[in-house]
Amino acid sequence: MMRLQDVMSTNVKTVGPGVVAEQAWSLMQQHDIHHLVVVDGSDIIGVISARDLGGARGGAARKNLTVEDMMVHHAVTAKPDDTLRQAANKLRGHAIGCLPVVDGGKVKGIVTITDCLELLGRGATHPGGQPERRMLSRKQGKPYVQFKKR
Repeated sequence: MMRLQDVMSTNVKTVGPGVVAEQAWSLMQQHDIHHLVVVDGSDIIGVISARDLGGARGGAARKNLTVEDMMVHHAVTAKPDDTLRQAANKLRGHAIGCLPVVDGGKVKGIVTITDCLELLGRGATHPGGQPERRMLSRKQGKPYVQFKKR
């Protein structure tokens, strides 16, 4: 099974709750990312996404607000040894876009729904392994893709 430690982004950007929302947006734009982990000292207190900040046209929504005013105040997290499937289920179950990956109370990485979809779309199931083989079959005269079990 593929573990998050094998696929997570390790260059995680964090921001404090008192940072001006427009500055958080600028940080996302500067690093071409869509999520920031909100920390107070060493404690993870939330997550803020580009969507939370109103997106590219959200300048008026961000005006005179801080990250704390706009963030999601509870961060659902994962562990480095969680599987990609576990992460996907957390993302789907909580209807969220990212999971900070935490080990020993410290942020070690981040996995987004886009990361999971990209990996699954490429057929990745094992680190460094071959994707599952697919074969095109015909069922009731219509082609369909069938996954072979290993």
